[in-house]
Amino acid sequence: MDADDFPTPDVEVDSIAPETLKDRIDNGESVTLLDTRMESEYEEWRIDGETVESINIPYFEFLEDEIDEDVLDQVPDDREVTVLCAKGGSSEYVAAELSKRDYDVNQLEDGMNGWARIYETVEVEDYDGAGTLLQYQRPSSGCLGYLVYDDDEAAIIDPLRAFTDRYLDDAEELGVDLQYAIDTHIHADHISGVRALDEEGVEGVIPEAAVDRGVTYADELTTAADGDTFEVGDATIETVYTPGHTTGMTSYLVDDSLLATGDGLFIESVARPDLEEGDDGAPDAARMLYESLQERVLTLPDDTLIGGAHFSDAAESADDGTYTAPIGQLVEEMDALTMDEDEFVELILSDMPPRPANYEDIIATNLGQKAVDDDEAFTLELGPNNCAASQESLAGD
Repeated sequence: MDADDFPTPDVEVDSIAPETLKDRIDNGESVTLLDTRMESEYEEWRIDGETVESINIPYFEFLEDEIDEDVLDQVPDDREVTVLCAKGGSSEYVAAELSKRDYDVNQLEDGMNGWARIYETVEVEDYDGAGTLLQYQRPSSGCLGYLVYDDDEAAIIDPLRAFTDRYLDDAEELGVDLQYAIDTHIHADHISGVRALDEEGVEGVIPEAAVDRGVTYADELTTAADGDTFEVGDATIETVYTPGHTTGMTSYLVDDSLLATGDGLFIESVARPDLEEGDDGAPDAARMLYESLQERVLTLPDDTLIGGAHFSDAAESADDGTYTAPIGQLVEEMDALTMDEDEFVELILSDMPPRPANYEDIIATNLGQKAVDDDEAFTLELGPNNCAASQESLAGD
């Protein structure tokens, strides 16, 4: 049933903005959620947190005039409950039906779609290069991006198409000119914003090593080869080729302080190696990843910060609220970084999560082989990113 098919509630239902709900969760408040999506959708992707109680009862259980008592008994009646769905239609209906029965309820504005539009900015306080470095965080999918600015210039690494206007607005508010929009690789979990920003006058940059994968628009953008640099005020962004997650995977060293590793290394895991060549190509990609980590990443000074393109529910943020960590700390905490090559390959191939939802269509879009409008692009990337190998198998004690 589409959101527009639900009857207009005959009682008024309060709404809660996604940002308000997230603030409550971040502040450690106890939150009870009633998720009315289908069980398969709920199991794949939902709102979690240490203080979150999440209950899944599909909306169709509430469609009868006489709702089964067994269903109602699952909904707490001693505290406020926030009802949510995909877009806000069924949750409003279900919340109204519960309100009629004297439950203390509200509904999440725009549902999980609204949750997916939350995009926050946190300063990386341990960054000691020139200028200022910000980390963009999308909690719904764990996507991360980086904005470095100095004097009146700025660059964004791993931008999302859905937030093109946000980057431009932020640059204007900061009083800087957004010079570069840089991708680390051909993403499999979200639609890149590099081309959209290039159309707005920002210089789009993609890894030279990714072009042969089938990029159709390479001659329209700047390509970055290993060792190339980009100047942003007094800050220098150096290109560091780190294949493994994909053959074109490229990291960027921001003024010798933070390595934006894309999907090569995260603060709680390493990349999965099967999204380009599938299961058959994964072992060779895993060996390529091992070499990149050992020879290109772990050879950097221990105090160099690592900032990946994603974080998972298992990740713990640093004291400044960013998902960054020094290389030395990761080596101490992550067993995979101190294994020999054969152990490493066996480990990361042993327990990989499901591939990202719609990853084939997303890759085709990011290669320029498929065109989608903004609404379809937003829908394609809903859900978990799943670009890392299993955190449980990689983390140390």
